[in-house]
Amino acid sequence: MDLFTIRKLFFAIFRRRRMRRFYATLRPTQQTRLLDIGGDPHTWIFESRFCEPLPVTLVNRQFPNPAAYNNSRFTAVEADAIDLPFANRSFDIAYSNSVIEHLTTWERQQVFASEASRVASNLWIQTPARHFPIEPHVLAPFFQYLPKRLQIRLARHFTLWGLLSKPSPADIEESISEVRLLTLREMKKLFPDCIILKERVLGLTKSYVAVRALKQS
Repeated sequence: MDLFTIRKLFFAIFRRRRMRRFYATLRPTQQTRLLDIGGDPHTWIFESRFCEPLPVTLVNRQFPNPAAYNNSRFTAVEADAIDLPFANRSFDIAYSNSVIEHLTTWERQQVFASEASRVASNLWIQTPARHFPIEPHVLAPFFQYLPKRLQIRLARHFTLWGLLSKPSPADIEESISEVRLLTLREMKKLFPDCIILKERVLGLTKSYVAVRALKQS
């Protein structure tokens, strides 16, 4: 079993629960202008088995084949999450799942939060919690507390990601360097007008979701 399958199975129950809460809280419809920052169509195709299929604008820095996503349901836009090419309040909802922690620095995370808040009336921004015992990207306990240089040295042989994926030294450095997990205090600073939901497992906070739920246009 490869790492992708393990992560898919491990996090599937949380994703399903989160999406049901998303639908129940923001109540999107076919008329909702929905932006998924850093998203993938498979997220919404999978959830269509449980919820109403929605038209979605997907933003990523690069799509393997953008034309394949541009259809009656999905619109693919290649852009940077910290420089979104949309006017203020172009969307009713900005959605993002496990993206903001990959922006490397606090300054870039601040710009991401500002851009998401600018382009949409409502927000649903999820990110793993820094203080959850298992670092979710490499699947190793308390790995996030180590200095970055030590993480890079240990990742190949002392994490489930390294043992199963066998990443190259360049891949390890790139992957480890870009991740900056957020605390609850930081999420509150990034999204001061949002409610911060806590997703828990065994009583421990696994991730945060910043939610701004205003009346949709």
